[in-house]
Amino acid sequence: MTETTGERLQKVLAKAGVASRRASEDMIASGRVEVNGELVLEQGRRVDPAKDVIHVDGVRVVVDESHVTVALNKPEGVVSTMSDPEGRRTLAEFTGQYKTRLFHVGRLDTPTKGLILLTNDGELAHRLAHPSYEVPKTYLARIDGRAPRGLVQRLKRGVELDDGVAKADAVTIKEVGPNASIVEVVLHDGRNRIVRRMFDAVGYPVQELVRTQVGPVRLGELKAGRSRVIQGAELSALMTAVHL
Repeated sequence: MTETTGERLQKVLAKAGVASRRASEDMIASGRVEVNGELVLEQGRRVDPAKDVIHVDGVRVVVDESHVTVALNKPEGVVSTMSDPEGRRTLAEFTGQYKTRLFHVGRLDTPTKGLILLTNDGELAHRLAHPSYEVPKTYLARIDGRAPRGLVQRLKRGVELDDGVAKADAVTIKEVGPNASIVEVVLHDGRNRIVRRMFDAVGYPVQELVRTQVGPVRLGELKAGRSRVIQGAELSALMTAVHL
């Protein structure tokens, strides 16, 4: 980056919604801003938003406007692909409004509904899907029968499956009824149908399953089949979760 190319750092921070230009200048002067791992103190620093990595107070600031990351509430019965040779409903049905090619991050099996992320940022997608980054995912499961007291510890201790042990990071029993119970499960294991297989293994099959959170991104009030762009502080938190 030369002295005459790129955009001034304080302007880029302001465009990203971090603060006004004047406040951004104060942040730079206070030693709160890094570019590509280097502390920046001078006000005239120019950056390339498409290439340079900017952090404020240790939190990634997303300034590349060409990248789009989307949260979608996948309805039940939709396959987690962008096309299907069998003619089933796919994620493409719900993402046509985005003028870029999006790739889904991981999968939800067809009967499972809830939060799935899509992005055109290849490195973000890779890190979110890679097990070494251990991004936690939260599910609400309606299971058969009355959940016993020992279920929480059993799932946290680990369940033997045909492809190895699976452990939940956290388990909370939300509701208990005579015929069904609702259990919240947090885990970072991304194996296929992992939540359903864990409950099958302990004798409490899943009746209904919803993914409510991926890392810092929550499903919230997003209705089935609707989507929203992840941006601002939420996108920065997602980037931070995978060390980008």
